[in-house]
Amino acid sequence: LSHMLKGISIEENPLKTTLKKSPLVVLYEDENLLAIDKPNGMLSVPGKEVKDSVALRVKKYHPEISGPGLIHRLDYETSGVLLIAKNQEAHRFIQKQFIARSVQKKYLAILEKPLLQKSGEVLLPLRLDPFDRPRQLVCFKNGKPSKTKFKVIHNERESVRVAFFPETGRTHQLRVHSAHKNGLNNPIKGDRLYGKASDRLFLHAESITIVLPTSQKRITITSPCPF
Repeated sequence: LSHMLKGISIEENPLKTTLKKSPLVVLYEDENLLAIDKPNGMLSVPGKEVKDSVALRVKKYHPEISGPGLIHRLDYETSGVLLIAKNQEAHRFIQKQFIARSVQKKYLAILEKPLLQKSGEVLLPLRLDPFDRPRQLVCFKNGKPSKTKFKVIHNERESVRVAFFPETGRTHQLRVHSAHKNGLNNPIKGDRLYGKASDRLFLHAESITIVLPTSQKRITITSPCPF
């Protein structure tokens, strides 16, 4: 329908921006695993309109990687730790930890306004809104169980910095749990879908804790928060 929009001033599609000049920062690497510091504004996997993504760049610069590669995903607008398995066995081993919910994840976020609660949890089932993709809906009938623990790091007059500890990994889980009236009722700063757009979404995957395939050692991989 692009021909119908000629002459009309509309907001630029954020997915059409790319970060081709920005190299991917490696946070951790061994014979089985690669941990990338995904920047804000980059897809985890190729999209319909934009192919540039973490998955394609990793495949280009690490041709030795076999199997599915990416073990999990981060939203286009979310930055932080992203794990890539170098082989099928490592992918299977670490993915089992995600399925068993033994992986510990910590996100940092800035919300639009202060919170009265110092800590707590949000339990709101989520599903896709088929009439307004990629938005997610809270749906107690057909939604998938979703759980997020949170802790306020510090409150400010205009905003609040919080740490999120998601125990499930639903699409847009932290964003909806923050913004929804039955959640924190407090959108993440810069959330163009569930709050107010800004120069970026202030949501960052700061750390992830897993057990390594070969050594069976439990490690935490951390990405410095950019905001």
